[in-house]
Amino acid sequence: MDKMMRKAQETGKQAAQKLKALPEQTKQAVKDLPDKSKALAQKTVKAATQMQRRTRLKLIVAVVAFVLVILIAGGIIGGRHLWYAKKNRAGLEPFGSEDITRSSAVPYIKTTLNDNGLNGEVVSYLEQDPYLVNIYEGYGFAKDYGSARGHNYTLEDVHKTLRPHALANCLTCKSADFTRLVNEEGVGVYTRDFEEVYQSLNLGISCYTCHGEEDPTREGNNLTVTHSYITKGLGENMSAIDPAILACGQCHIEYYFTPENKETMIPYSSVETMTPEAILAYYNEIGFSDWVQPSTGAQMLKAQHPEMETVMQGKHAGMLSCADCHMPIEQSYDGAIYHSHTLVSPLKNETLLASCAKCHEDTDMVNMVEGIQRRVTARETQVGNALSAFKDALASAVEKGETDEDTLSSARTLYREAQWFFDYCYVENSEGAHNSDLAFHCLDVAEQKINEGMAILSNEMTDDNI
Repeated sequence: MDKMMRKAQETGKQAAQKLKALPEQTKQAVKDLPDKSKALAQKTVKAATQMQRRTRLKLIVAVVAFVLVILIAGGIIGGRHLWYAKKNRAGLEPFGSEDITRSSAVPYIKTTLNDNGLNGEVVSYLEQDPYLVNIYEGYGFAKDYGSARGHNYTLEDVHKTLRPHALANCLTCKSADFTRLVNEEGVGVYTRDFEEVYQSLNLGISCYTCHGEEDPTREGNNLTVTHSYITKGLGENMSAIDPAILACGQCHIEYYFTPENKETMIPYSSVETMTPEAILAYYNEIGFSDWVQPSTGAQMLKAQHPEMETVMQGKHAGMLSCADCHMPIEQSYDGAIYHSHTLVSPLKNETLLASCAKCHEDTDMVNMVEGIQRRVTARETQVGNALSAFKDALASAVEKGETDEDTLSSARTLYREAQWFFDYCYVENSEGAHNSDLAFHCLDVAEQKINEGMAILSNEMTDDNI
């Protein structure tokens, strides 16, 4: 009996191993087994069958999961191209502004807008270029001057800077709340106490700044100039400038505070008068200076950040806006088309670089533009150090008291003008990328005036020694 049971068990194992085919001889053997052995074999067959079903089910689940992973990854990583292919059957051509779907783009606009806060790096220009401390002597920029962290930090950074600011006009372009306050209460806001007004503000740069309200994504909402000094300064000539340039340019410009009421104002009235020469002539005509330098006695000008003026005098103004080069049009995995509000260098964005190829074809744009920036920066360093030396020579002449006032006056004028042209290039944040011809022109003019001024002082010293 024991021998029969062992044989039955062995037969059961063999039946389980050959379960897939279930050959007829195995089925017959099962029928011939004693009741206990038959039950054991049937149980084994049943278990193997269930295992086979579970294996098939797991295989199906694995295949489905793999397909889902591919689809999700495609939506997240390559979804943009999938949607391009759906919309543009012939190829993956970039979208245009006419394709933007504002209503469905709201969450993506908000996300990309907030992503501007990821930039926390600040470069101290005073440490990078020590000559600035000398030429800005007597002005706040000699105490603190660093690169901007971006729109998310404007209100925070203007408050913590070491540059003194007694009046609220220093909050111009730093807060949508401040812009709204000026629009509602008038230019008297500019002369209020800085700290008092600062404490009442909540928003930095927001949707209101460029769109006039906090919901720019609704259909029919357009770009808006919210700063009154633009409408006052340009008037009807605003129509000559693309609204997509004006929306950014209303802050990225040269401006000054009027002597009579400290109102923020622009020193020109048209595109034609946006040149550094015309702006300097305007300041000379109204007798304006930002500060009188203690050691030289020169009435100095401090350029701000004339990006719009620089662009409008360049070859790209008639074909590109600020958004075309700094706000790529993107598409989400669910099909929403929108302008990314994360402001980027076109050299660091493949979509923006691809748009350059429409005109520049196969040019290596990164290498070309970075080459321009290196040459402009090197020239700035050269001219900046020469300007610092001119300032020292002028300060020395003033201190010694041996140079006649007419000569000092001429040297001061040349120093003021040299500083203006140098600064106009230095503080324009593209390092020549927006308009390389203008950048080199400003530096050449600055150098010419430095040489003229040094010659005047040298001749005076030579005459004194005769």
